[in-house]
Amino acid sequence: MVDAPIISRGEIYGPGVAGRTLEIAASGIAWPAILGGAFAAAALALILLALGSGFGLASVSPWPNSGLSATTFTIMAAIWLIIVQWISAALGGYLTGRLRTKWAGVHTHEVFFRDTANGFLAWAVAAVIGAAVLASAASSLVGGGNHVVGTNASGASAGASQGASGADPSAYYVDMLFRSNHPTTNAANPEIRAEATRIFATGVKKDYVPADKAYLTQLVAAGAGLSQADAENRVDEVTARAKADADAARKAGAYLSIFTGVSMLIGAFIAAAAAALGGRHRDEPWRMLVDLN
Repeated sequence: MVDAPIISRGEIYGPGVAGRTLEIAASGIAWPAILGGAFAAAALALILLALGSGFGLASVSPWPNSGLSATTFTIMAAIWLIIVQWISAALGGYLTGRLRTKWAGVHTHEVFFRDTANGFLAWAVAAVIGAAVLASAASSLVGGGNHVVGTNASGASAGASQGASGADPSAYYVDMLFRSNHPTTNAANPEIRAEATRIFATGVKKDYVPADKAYLTQLVAAGAGLSQADAENRVDEVTARAKADADAARKAGAYLSIFTGVSMLIGAFIAAAAAALGGRHRDEPWRMLVDLN
């Protein structure tokens, strides 16, 4: 006689007899619950990110010595990213565990594993959804950041910064072909400013060729009414400042990537734990009935 499954304190064990099993053919992945939890997590994350963006813009000022400093703003952004992942992942994971159907004839340890796995899958789906929705916005932000860095590096007008973006890579070399030995003093000439912008941008990226620096110094001296020595000092100072701004932007981007990765790891763990909790709450009424029997 084959022993019946043992039911004790809410735990179900298979009989372990050859040719007999209580395992059902259905998959342990509850896709309806996963998708529901993922959409809920993604929607809440978008809401929290929108709120965080509003608070961040309200606390930052374009004027010096006012508003939050760059370091404080970066720390607050990192903390907010963790909060967003924590809350949204907890909601999505809990809904995933709570909404899945009961797995009959499965050991409680296996139920725990399936719940955590489903919670992790819900977080992963939510991350993909969020990445798809925010792709265009992220591209706009990155493009805007590059434009700001290019503007700071060139120290010129918006039109000149477009020339520094490298739309025509051969423009710099064509300038070298037609370079005059007597630079004009008309600093307002857009062609002269565009040429100076290209030389400056190239020097910031990979240091100046000596002939380029000498020519740029002559342009600055003629356009700003400075002596050769003062013009050379100005070129050095502005170049150093542009490189410092570019390096600061690079570090800010690196820190943002690190904080985003850490917050997502936290979100994955929270989603798995919340799904296990939701699954436990889902099965508690049934467990109480088993205990009563």
